[in-house]
Amino acid sequence: MIFALDATASREPTWAQARKLHGELFSAAAEVTSLAVQLCYYRGMAQFNSSHWLTESGALFDQMSGVTCEAGITQIGRVLRHALDAGSASQPVRALVFVGDACEESPEPLLSLAGRCGIKKLPLFLFQEGSDATTRAVFERMAQVSGGATVPFDASSADRLRQLLGAVARFARGGLKALRDSGTAGDRLLLEQLEKGP
Repeated sequence: MIFALDATASREPTWAQARKLHGELFSAAAEVTSLAVQLCYYRGMAQFNSSHWLTESGALFDQMSGVTCEAGITQIGRVLRHALDAGSASQPVRALVFVGDACEESPEPLLSLAGRCGIKKLPLFLFQEGSDATTRAVFERMAQVSGGATVPFDASSADRLRQLLGAVARFARGGLKALRDSGTAGDRLLLEQLEKGP
């Protein structure tokens, strides 16, 4: 699973709080054993970083603690292209989780990339911080065409986010069957979104 973050300056006012939520999401991912996670983030005008594949939650926290915000534009397309090129036939990337608050790119290329993710069975799980309606519309469409889901990201929904990321991690390991078999609140919510379809 790839866990990608927008680390541009627009997120700086809430970064300390967001970092705590990111940590909770990492913990939720770590609850599912044998799941390798790669942390990616972008910031500045063209800075994009990706970690090695990590299986220890402590290593994820260490990587996250070094990330700071820097003014720049969104690079969601770059995240999607990276995800499409990552993994291998024997070890495919099974899900991409993205946390961001804005989309400054043209929607059409993003939707095309999201569609390619859908063909590759790489669903996008997009967690939106803030309430920008244009961003929400693009995220929702990207999630639909990829076979994923979109969810608000804020402090008031921390428990829900933790449940949902645990569900995403279970989905990455065992698909829809794993969600149906689990039956937790987060799994039911994610299953409902995934079964809606485009």
